[in-house]
Amino acid sequence: MTTSRLNGPTGQLNGKVAVITGAASGMGLATAQRFVAEGAAVVVADFNADAGEAVARELGDAARFVRCDVAIDGDVASAVALAVDAFGRLDIMFNNAGIGGAFGPITEIESDDWDATFAVLVRGVFLGTKHAARVLIAQGDGGVIINTASVAGQGGGGGPQAYSAAKAGVINLTETTAIELAPHAIRVNAICPGIIFTPLMHQGDEADAERVMTELQPYPKRGEGADIAGAALWLAGPDSAFVTGTSITVDGGISAAGTRLFGRLHGTTKLDRIAGIAHGTTGQKPTIRRLD
Repeated sequence: MTTSRLNGPTGQLNGKVAVITGAASGMGLATAQRFVAEGAAVVVADFNADAGEAVARELGDAARFVRCDVAIDGDVASAVALAVDAFGRLDIMFNNAGIGGAFGPITEIESDDWDATFAVLVRGVFLGTKHAARVLIAQGDGGVIINTASVAGQGGGGGPQAYSAAKAGVINLTETTAIELAPHAIRVNAICPGIIFTPLMHQGDEADAERVMTELQPYPKRGEGADIAGAALWLAGPDSAFVTGTSITVDGGISAAGTRLFGRLHGTTKLDRIAGIAHGTTGQKPTIRRLD
Protein backbone atom coordinates (compact mmCIF):
# COMPACT_ATOMS: atom_id res chain seq x y z
CA MET A 1 0.00 0.00 0.00
CA THR A 2 1.31 3.43 -0.90
CA THR A 3 0.56 6.46 1.19
CA SER A 4 -1.41 9.55 0.37
CA ARG A 5 0.24 12.83 -0.60
CA LEU A 6 -0.08 14.34 2.84
CA ASN A 7 2.96 16.52 2.20
CA GLY A 8 1.77 17.66 -1.23
CA PRO A 9 1.15 21.26 -2.34
CA THR A 10 -0.96 23.40 -0.08
CA GLY A 11 -4.48 23.76 -1.41
CA GLN A 12 -8.12 23.51 -0.47
CA LEU A 13 -8.02 19.71 -0.77
CA ASN A 14 -4.54 19.03 0.54
CA GLY A 15 -4.31 15.42 1.70
CA LYS A 16 -7.79 14.52 0.46
CA VAL A 17 -8.52 11.52 -1.77
CA ALA A 18 -11.19 11.54 -4.45
CA VAL A 19 -12.74 9.10 -6.90
CA ILE A 20 -14.07 10.78 -10.06
CA THR A 21 -16.06 8.76 -12.56
CA GLY A 22 -16.02 9.90 -16.16
CA ALA A 23 -12.70 11.62 -15.43
CA ALA A 24 -11.10 10.97 -18.81
CA SER A 25 -12.78 13.90 -20.57
CA GLY A 26 -14.98 16.94 -20.20
CA MET A 27 -16.17 18.00 -16.76
CA GLY A 28 -14.62 14.98 -15.04
CA LEU A 29 -11.21 15.68 -16.54
CA ALA A 30 -11.35 19.35 -15.59
CA THR A 31 -12.31 18.38 -12.05
CA ALA A 32 -9.53 15.81 -11.76
CA GLN A 33 -7.02 18.43 -12.88
CA ARG A 34 -8.38 21.02 -10.46
CA PHE A 35 -8.52 18.63 -7.52
CA VAL A 36 -4.89 17.58 -8.04
CA ALA A 37 -3.86 21.21 -8.34
CA GLU A 38 -5.56 21.79 -4.98
CA GLY A 39 -3.56 19.02 -3.30
CA ALA A 40 -5.83 15.97 -3.67
CA ALA A 41 -5.02 12.49 -4.90
CA VAL A 42 -7.47 11.22 -7.50
CA VAL A 43 -8.67 7.91 -8.88
CA VAL A 44 -9.53 8.45 -12.54
CA ALA A 45 -12.40 6.03 -13.19
CA ASP A 46 -13.57 5.84 -16.79
CA PHE A 47 -14.94 3.41 -19.35
CA ASN A 48 -12.52 4.70 -21.98
CA ALA A 49 -9.25 3.02 -21.00
CA ASP A 50 -6.96 4.76 -23.49
CA ALA A 51 -8.15 8.23 -22.52
CA GLY A 52 -8.20 7.41 -18.80
CA GLU A 53 -4.67 6.05 -18.77
CA ALA A 54 -3.46 9.16 -20.59
CA VAL A 55 -5.07 11.40 -17.97
CA ALA A 56 -3.51 9.44 -15.12
CA ARG A 57 -0.09 9.79 -16.75
CA GLU A 58 -0.66 13.52 -17.15
CA LEU A 59 -1.56 13.92 -13.48
CA GLY A 60 1.42 11.88 -12.29
CA ASP A 61 1.88 10.36 -8.86
CA ALA A 62 -1.30 12.03 -7.59
CA ALA A 63 -3.49 9.84 -9.81
CA ARG A 64 -4.38 6.23 -10.53
CA PHE A 65 -6.55 4.94 -13.37
CA VAL A 66 -9.13 2.17 -13.26
CA ARG A 67 -11.39 1.14 -16.11
CA CYS A 68 -14.91 1.45 -14.77
CA ASP A 69 -18.36 0.79 -16.15
CA VAL A 70 -20.42 2.65 -13.57
CA ALA A 71 -23.40 0.41 -14.25
CA ILE A 72 -21.47 -2.62 -12.93
CA ASP A 73 -21.38 -3.05 -9.16
CA GLY A 74 -17.97 -4.69 -9.09
CA ASP A 75 -16.35 -2.00 -11.23
CA VAL A 76 -17.51 0.79 -8.96
CA ALA A 77 -16.50 -1.15 -5.85
CA SER A 78 -13.04 -1.64 -7.37
CA ALA A 79 -12.67 2.08 -8.09
CA VAL A 80 -13.44 2.93 -4.47
CA ALA A 81 -11.16 0.16 -3.22
CA LEU A 82 -8.31 1.49 -5.36
CA ALA A 83 -8.53 4.86 -3.62
CA VAL A 84 -8.09 3.20 -0.24
CA ASP A 85 -5.37 0.81 -1.45
CA ALA A 86 -3.36 3.44 -3.30
CA PHE A 87 -3.82 6.50 -1.11
CA GLY A 88 -4.94 5.16 2.27
CA ARG A 89 -8.47 6.55 2.47
CA LEU A 90 -11.43 8.14 0.65
CA ASP A 91 -12.80 11.63 1.22
CA ILE A 92 -14.69 12.61 -1.94
CA MET A 93 -16.80 10.65 -4.42
CA PHE A 94 -17.78 12.49 -7.60
CA ASN A 95 -20.39 10.49 -9.50
CA ASN A 96 -19.94 12.27 -12.79
CA ALA A 97 -19.90 9.68 -15.61
CA GLY A 98 -22.61 10.12 -18.19
CA ILE A 99 -23.85 9.42 -21.70
CA GLY A 100 -26.31 11.19 -23.98
CA GLY A 101 -28.50 8.11 -23.86
CA ALA A 102 -31.66 7.11 -25.67
CA PHE A 103 -33.31 9.53 -28.06
CA GLY A 104 -36.14 9.71 -30.56
CA PRO A 105 -39.94 9.85 -30.35
CA ILE A 106 -41.27 8.15 -27.21
CA THR A 107 -43.10 5.68 -29.44
CA GLU A 108 -39.83 4.59 -31.05
CA ILE A 109 -37.33 4.36 -28.19
CA GLU A 110 -36.09 0.83 -27.61
CA SER A 111 -36.58 -0.48 -24.07
CA ASP A 112 -32.97 -1.66 -23.94
CA ASP A 113 -31.73 1.82 -24.86
CA TRP A 114 -33.91 3.35 -22.15
CA ASP A 115 -32.56 0.86 -19.60
CA ALA A 116 -28.96 1.47 -20.70
CA THR A 117 -29.44 5.21 -20.19
CA PHE A 118 -30.73 4.73 -16.65
CA ALA A 119 -28.02 2.17 -15.93
CA VAL A 120 -25.28 4.75 -16.44
CA LEU A 121 -27.00 7.91 -15.25
CA VAL A 122 -28.94 6.65 -12.22
CA ARG A 123 -27.63 3.19 -11.31
CA GLY A 124 -24.11 4.60 -11.65
CA VAL A 125 -24.87 7.29 -9.07
CA PHE A 126 -26.53 4.73 -6.80
CA LEU A 127 -23.50 2.41 -6.94
CA GLY A 128 -21.02 5.23 -6.42
CA THR A 129 -22.98 6.49 -3.44
CA LYS A 130 -23.38 3.00 -2.02
CA HIS A 131 -19.72 2.00 -2.14
CA ALA A 132 -18.35 5.40 -1.16
CA ALA A 133 -20.74 5.64 1.80
CA ARG A 134 -19.62 2.26 3.10
CA VAL A 135 -16.01 3.45 3.24
CA LEU A 136 -16.83 6.91 4.58
CA ILE A 137 -19.03 5.52 7.34
CA ALA A 138 -16.34 3.01 8.33
CA GLN A 139 -13.70 5.75 8.46
CA GLY A 140 -15.92 7.68 10.84
CA ASP A 141 -14.92 11.24 9.96
CA GLY A 142 -17.45 12.24 7.33
CA GLY A 143 -16.94 12.92 3.67
CA VAL A 144 -18.43 14.33 0.50
CA ILE A 145 -20.46 12.83 -2.34
CA ILE A 146 -21.14 14.95 -5.43
CA ASN A 147 -23.46 13.88 -8.25
CA THR A 148 -23.66 15.32 -11.75
CA ALA A 149 -27.30 16.02 -12.58
CA SER A 150 -28.42 18.52 -15.25
CA VAL A 151 -30.77 21.40 -15.94
CA ALA A 152 -32.54 18.76 -18.05
CA GLY A 153 -33.65 17.13 -14.81
CA GLN A 154 -35.29 20.29 -13.51
CA GLY A 155 -38.11 20.46 -16.04
CA GLY A 156 -39.16 19.83 -19.61
CA GLY A 157 -37.25 21.10 -22.62
CA GLY A 158 -33.71 20.53 -21.38
CA GLY A 159 -33.00 17.16 -22.97
CA PRO A 160 -34.45 13.97 -24.42
CA GLN A 161 -36.97 11.99 -22.38
CA ALA A 162 -34.70 9.29 -20.94
CA TYR A 163 -31.84 11.67 -20.15
CA SER A 164 -34.13 14.21 -18.51
CA ALA A 165 -35.97 11.61 -16.45
CA ALA A 166 -32.70 10.03 -15.33
CA LYS A 167 -31.23 13.37 -14.26
CA ALA A 168 -34.42 14.15 -12.33
CA GLY A 169 -33.83 10.85 -10.57
CA VAL A 170 -30.29 11.92 -9.70
CA ILE A 171 -31.58 15.12 -8.12
CA ASN A 172 -34.07 13.20 -5.99
CA LEU A 173 -31.53 10.52 -5.07
CA THR A 174 -29.16 13.28 -3.98
CA GLU A 175 -31.77 14.68 -1.62
CA THR A 176 -32.83 11.36 -0.11
CA THR A 177 -29.29 10.08 0.46
CA ALA A 178 -28.24 13.43 1.93
CA ILE A 179 -30.87 12.94 4.62
CA GLU A 180 -29.86 9.35 5.23
CA LEU A 181 -26.12 10.02 5.44
CA ALA A 182 -26.24 13.30 7.37
CA PRO A 183 -25.87 11.59 10.79
CA HIS A 184 -22.50 10.30 9.55
CA ALA A 185 -21.38 13.84 8.58
CA ILE A 186 -21.42 12.81 4.91
CA ARG A 187 -22.63 15.63 2.69
CA VAL A 188 -24.39 14.79 -0.60
CA ASN A 189 -25.02 17.43 -3.25
CA ALA A 190 -25.58 17.65 -7.00
CA ILE A 191 -24.40 19.96 -9.76
CA CYS A 192 -26.82 20.80 -12.59
CA PRO A 193 -24.82 21.99 -15.60
CA GLY A 194 -26.35 23.85 -18.53
CA ILE A 195 -24.52 24.22 -21.85
CA ILE A 196 -20.99 23.12 -21.02
CA PHE A 197 -18.61 22.85 -23.96
CA THR A 198 -17.50 19.24 -23.62
CA PRO A 199 -17.29 16.53 -26.31
CA LEU A 200 -20.42 14.90 -24.88
CA MET A 201 -22.40 18.13 -25.33
CA HIS A 202 -21.28 19.65 -28.62
CA GLN A 203 -20.54 16.37 -30.43
CA GLY A 204 -17.81 18.08 -32.42
CA ASP A 205 -19.97 21.02 -33.57
CA GLU A 206 -18.98 23.82 -31.22
CA ALA A 207 -20.31 26.47 -33.62
CA ASP A 208 -23.85 25.14 -33.29
CA ALA A 209 -23.55 25.01 -29.51
CA GLU A 210 -22.27 28.60 -29.54
CA ARG A 211 -25.33 29.60 -31.59
CA VAL A 212 -27.75 28.02 -29.14
CA MET A 213 -25.87 29.48 -26.21
CA THR A 214 -26.11 32.98 -27.70
CA GLU A 215 -29.84 32.58 -28.22
CA LEU A 216 -30.78 31.04 -24.89
CA GLN A 217 -28.12 31.82 -22.29
CA PRO A 218 -28.29 35.28 -20.70
CA TYR A 219 -24.68 35.32 -19.50
CA PRO A 220 -22.18 35.96 -22.33
CA LYS A 221 -19.42 33.59 -21.20
CA ARG A 222 -19.57 30.05 -22.55
CA GLY A 223 -19.61 27.23 -20.00
CA GLU A 224 -16.45 25.15 -19.71
CA GLY A 225 -15.49 22.06 -17.78
CA ALA A 226 -13.50 24.31 -15.47
CA ASP A 227 -16.73 25.98 -14.34
CA ILE A 228 -18.09 22.64 -13.15
CA ALA A 229 -14.73 21.83 -11.59
CA GLY A 230 -14.95 25.05 -9.59
CA ALA A 231 -18.40 24.16 -8.31
CA ALA A 232 -17.21 20.65 -7.43
CA LEU A 233 -14.21 22.10 -5.60
CA TRP A 234 -16.46 24.31 -3.50
CA LEU A 235 -18.77 21.41 -2.67
CA ALA A 236 -15.79 19.22 -1.80
CA GLY A 237 -14.03 21.84 0.29
CA PRO A 238 -14.43 23.39 3.73
CA ASP A 239 -16.38 26.48 2.63
CA SER A 240 -19.47 24.34 1.95
CA ALA A 241 -19.33 22.52 5.29
CA PHE A 242 -23.00 23.29 6.04
CA VAL A 243 -24.32 22.49 2.55
CA THR A 244 -26.02 19.17 1.90
CA GLY A 245 -29.06 17.85 0.06
CA THR A 246 -29.09 20.56 -2.58
CA SER A 247 -28.51 20.94 -6.32
CA ILE A 248 -26.37 23.80 -7.57
CA THR A 249 -27.26 25.08 -11.03
CA VAL A 250 -24.28 26.12 -13.12
CA ASP A 251 -25.80 27.27 -16.40
CA GLY A 252 -25.16 30.95 -17.13
CA GLY A 253 -28.78 31.80 -16.38
CA ILE A 254 -30.39 29.36 -18.85
CA SER A 255 -32.82 27.96 -16.28
CA ALA A 256 -33.84 31.43 -15.18
CA ALA A 257 -34.59 32.35 -18.79
CA GLY A 258 -36.34 29.06 -19.62
CA THR A 259 -34.36 26.03 -20.72
CA ARG A 260 -35.75 25.24 -24.21
CA LEU A 261 -32.54 23.47 -25.24
CA PHE A 262 -33.82 20.21 -26.62
CA GLY A 263 -34.42 20.22 -30.35
CA ARG A 264 -32.07 23.16 -30.87
CA LEU A 265 -28.63 21.79 -30.00
CA HIS A 266 -26.55 20.00 -32.62
CA GLY A 267 -27.85 16.49 -33.22
CA THR A 268 -31.27 17.13 -31.66
CA THR A 269 -32.96 19.08 -34.45
CA LYS A 270 -34.30 16.07 -36.34
CA LEU A 271 -34.94 13.58 -33.57
CA ASP A 272 -38.53 13.12 -34.69
CA ARG A 273 -37.11 11.18 -37.64
CA ILE A 274 -34.42 9.09 -35.92
CA ALA A 275 -34.11 6.99 -32.78
CA GLY A 276 -31.31 5.21 -30.97
CA ILE A 277 -28.76 5.73 -28.19
CA ALA A 278 -25.64 7.89 -27.83
CA HIS A 279 -22.79 6.58 -25.66
CA GLY A 280 -20.93 9.86 -25.21
CA THR A 281 -17.14 9.67 -24.89
CA THR A 282 -16.99 5.98 -23.93
CA GLY A 283 -15.53 5.06 -27.30
CA GLN A 284 -18.67 3.17 -28.27
CA LYS A 285 -20.39 4.24 -31.49
CA PRO A 286 -23.99 5.49 -31.32
CA THR A 287 -26.82 3.35 -32.60
CA ILE A 288 -29.13 5.26 -34.94
CA ARG A 289 -32.30 4.10 -36.68
CA ARG A 290 -33.93 6.24 -39.33
CA LEU A 291 -37.71 6.32 -39.03
CA ASP A 292 -39.95 6.11 -42.06
